[in-house]
Amino acid sequence: MTANFKRLSRAEMAAKVANDIPDGSYVNLGIGIPTLISKCLPPGRDVILHSENGILGMGPAPAGGNVDLSLINASKEPVTLLAGASITDHVTSFAMMRGGHIDLTVLGAFQVSSQGDLANWDTGAPDAIPAVGGAMDLVVGARQVFVVMEHVSKTGEPKIVTECTYPLTGARVVDRIYTDCAVIDVTASGLMVRWMCEGLTFQQLQEMTEAPICAALPYSDDCVAAPPL
Repeated sequence: MTANFKRLSRAEMAAKVANDIPDGSYVNLGIGIPTLISKCLPPGRDVILHSENGILGMGPAPAGGNVDLSLINASKEPVTLLAGASITDHVTSFAMMRGGHIDLTVLGAFQVSSQGDLANWDTGAPDAIPAVGGAMDLVVGARQVFVVMEHVSKTGEPKIVTECTYPLTGARVVDRIYTDCAVIDVTASGLMVRWMCEGLTFQQLQEMTEAPICAALPYSDDCVAAPPL
């Protein structure tokens, strides 16, 4: 079945994540789509952004081309500093990550399993350049782990799978998945769909998802009967 709906753009995906970040959170943003979140935080939301290369209190990209090349995020993109920000060495930055001082980390992924296993650093392709960075430290140190990614790969293969086939970054670490099609929670009862794009049916979403999913009431751990496939 061909899905006839409008997928979220990368900016819309970032905005959806940003809207769900609680006020007062210390949040690490990984490379790729997560870095867009700094531009999307709701006005008045007090969120302290962390970058693993040693910034706490990171602001959005500089406006008007006023770039300081010594201030970059984990994606090597120029950023700004908010009032009260601090810059540290990698040792201190990783101590924050490993010591449980980060409330939430938002990362990209190649695959997420039905159990919340995360694979985001190596596809095993001959021309791939493995790059784990601080992801392994983040997923075991942060109190919550959100993943934001396209629902399927460029070749149409599901990225939400029953078991990861790529090397793991962490086992059973992902709490919530944001894609260009849906928002899905990883719970003890399985993968629970919290939100879907307008025009997308549950059956179409399941066809794009290797792992079994079920419909759930918003922000409830109680699974309701999923539409028959």
